[in-house]
Amino acid sequence: MGKYINPFTDWGFKRLFGQEFSKPLLISFLNDLLVDELHVKDLTFRDKELLPPTKDQRGIICDVYCETDTGDRFIVEMQNRWQPNFLDRSICYACRSILDQVDKGRAEREDAYKFLPVYTICFMNYMPHTDEVSKFRTDIVLADKDTKAQVSNKLRFIYLALPLFEKKAEECETDFEKWIYVLKHMEALSRMPFTAQKEIFKQLEDYADSHRLTKKEWEAYENSLWVVRDNMACMAAAEREAREKGHAEGHAKGMKQGRAEGRAEGRAEGMKQGRAEGRAEGRAEGRAEGRAEGRAEGRAEEKKAIAKQFLAMGLTIEQVAQGSGLSIEEVKGLQ
Repeated sequence: MGKYINPFTDWGFKRLFGQEFSKPLLISFLNDLLVDELHVKDLTFRDKELLPPTKDQRGIICDVYCETDTGDRFIVEMQNRWQPNFLDRSICYACRSILDQVDKGRAEREDAYKFLPVYTICFMNYMPHTDEVSKFRTDIVLADKDTKAQVSNKLRFIYLALPLFEKKAEECETDFEKWIYVLKHMEALSRMPFTAQKEIFKQLEDYADSHRLTKKEWEAYENSLWVVRDNMACMAAAEREAREKGHAEGHAKGMKQGRAEGRAEGRAEGMKQGRAEGRAEGRAEGRAEGRAEGRAEGRAEEKKAIAKQFLAMGLTIEQVAQGSGLSIEEVKGLQ
């Protein structure tokens, strides 16, 4: 087991960002995330934590009221989960946070629809499966389609796709980049970096040190860790099955198309029967071989990419092999 906890288990995420004693960590992270936009002076955890209503939506949402140094207030939701239709669900959670603020009993009053802005910050600790999120940080605001000018600050979405953050420790320039590097690699670190550069990382080191957990805390963390690993292994198996099905369907379609093209070419070149047959066979064989080689290379690279993500999350070699479809020796070669 690593020196530091995995911050993307439900228990680890809540310990670092959802507890009163660790509040300075969240304030520092938000200020580095929103640098030059606003400065959070204090925050308050809402009495009722928004938890997913069904088991398939496993994950933690830290819901907090924030106050800036200028007296402005807003709500932040910190989401940490993988689930189907991730973007749509994050929008639903944000809208629910807005509706909770509306005074439904006084809808006729003008001030019934005044509410605090809602910032939704989503950690995506997996490779995003959507065209809308194609880079590490994606910021979404309510803006005019033509001028791109922001028309309201009431809704803001920030998606952080950690697999797309590739900087090394020495390449991190901003405090926000240092946060992301630490969170992404925390479970594999032997020592906490940046402690000499920023005091808050010393505090993060204390709270994330697995050796300082009580027996009860350790049991809760270990249970949460197994949930993450089981979910990721199931997700990998489902993705592998879907890919294999897609490859099989694509192969069948390609074979059908190849035969059709071959017949058409044969009819068109009937006067040159011998040469036409040779060219048709050569083209058919070339296409088949090219498709087969392309599919084989594509499957191998996909498996390696998935395996590398699982290794970075701290899964065992056996779990990585099971989830990615690689052999144990192939997984060892990726370390």
